[in-house]
Amino acid sequence: MNIEHAKSISLALILDKLNLKPVRISEYDLYYNNPFRRDEKADFRIDLHENCWNDEDTGERGGVLQFVCKHLQRSGLGSTEFDALRWIGNMFGLLPAIKPIANIDIQQDDLKLNVTDQKKIEHPALIEFLESRGIPSSLADRYLKEVNVYSRVKCKSIFALGFKNDKGGHVLRNKYFKGCCSPQYLTFIRGKIPKPNTIHIFIDWLDYLSAIIQQRNGRKLEGDTIVLNGLRNLAKATPYIKGYGYRQAFTWMSNDQEGKEAITNLDTFFATEDGLSHKPMNSLYAPYKDVNAWHMVKVGLPE
Repeated sequence: MNIEHAKSISLALILDKLNLKPVRISEYDLYYNNPFRRDEKADFRIDLHENCWNDEDTGERGGVLQFVCKHLQRSGLGSTEFDALRWIGNMFGLLPAIKPIANIDIQQDDLKLNVTDQKKIEHPALIEFLESRGIPSSLADRYLKEVNVYSRVKCKSIFALGFKNDKGGHVLRNKYFKGCCSPQYLTFIRGKIPKPNTIHIFIDWLDYLSAIIQQRNGRKLEGDTIVLNGLRNLAKATPYIKGYGYRQAFTWMSNDQEGKEAITNLDTFFATEDGLSHKPMNSLYAPYKDVNAWHMVKVGLPE
């Protein structure tokens, strides 16, 4: 068990292994009675996005290793980082993870691009780009911002649509440019139902918005959603799914070789989760390459 593997394990799954159940659930957080002291307020919070814990009474917080070290110390056992790694290894073994795409280029985070400003989408060129892809600006406003980005390589600013990920980075897009500001990561979107049985996985925000237009008239999906922001982030979806209790996964991958490989890798991973079935959605938008291409044809736009 190495450190990176240990950090990827869901804290909620660790607490479940310790027979600790959430007292209440909010949009992105789970609240527990404090496992380290008497607590009647359920002020021990787990942030599902960051996979970290926060004692809201004392302000103490940490990640997986800090939690396990504290648990071991309270149990009168060795509580070094090595002890924590060994405990996690004994408790969980080698947990299955989503296998990354073998032939996808792993891009380095672009540290040369900085978002300097963001606001409601107003620039006519960005609105025109959205309309050319079948996305009304009224819907885009819920998920995207107009961002100014400074390039330290070209020493100039550009404007683009910015879709924020869960680590504070942005996917950037306009008619002529496609890139990202570090760090690269996925975006988790909570569904309309608390603790839903379903999870949807999309490659990018264009596919996600296209799908909810076609399936939900622009409304949120009932279940949770992961927008990968590129197949390079496929493996990073593991801790969002592992042990959460989803019963059905809908995947919206592209109809090309990389998309097919992603479906295979996801299918293999989902088979390790008890009671989780997998429904690839590709047949819905075949023979088109992806959800957005299908959506554009459906609304009468040139592909």
